[in-house]
Amino acid sequence: MNLTISGHHLEVTPAIREYVQNKLERVKRHFDQVIDIAVILTVDNLTEKEKRQKAEINLRMSGKTVYVESLSQDLYAAIDTLVDKLDRQVMKYKSKVQDHNHTAIKHIPDNYEPATTA
Repeated sequence: MNLTISGHHLEVTPAIREYVQNKLERVKRHFDQVIDIAVILTVDNLTEKEKRQKAEINLRMSGKTVYVESLSQDLYAAIDTLVDKLDRQVMKYKSKVQDHNHTAIKHIPDNYEPATTA
């Protein structure tokens, strides 16, 4: 798995890099088929004071690319909400992939009757 962390109008310090890596461990624990992760951390120079920190992520898996972004006043809070959103989407994708193990209708025999409990 390749992890790229970059900053836009921001220097990515070792503390921020380690924080992002520790947070992404949760996603890797839930779903290990991740190919590539690209994290972009941005500081927007807006006139309004709130939601100036932005964190976005592109996560490539086999068969799907997930994009998530988060805005907050604090960069660490933006990273936290970003990982929460990403984790929900990865778990949703994982459940979709795993739920397709049912028997197709065309493979069920004609004389098959489902068991009824009464």
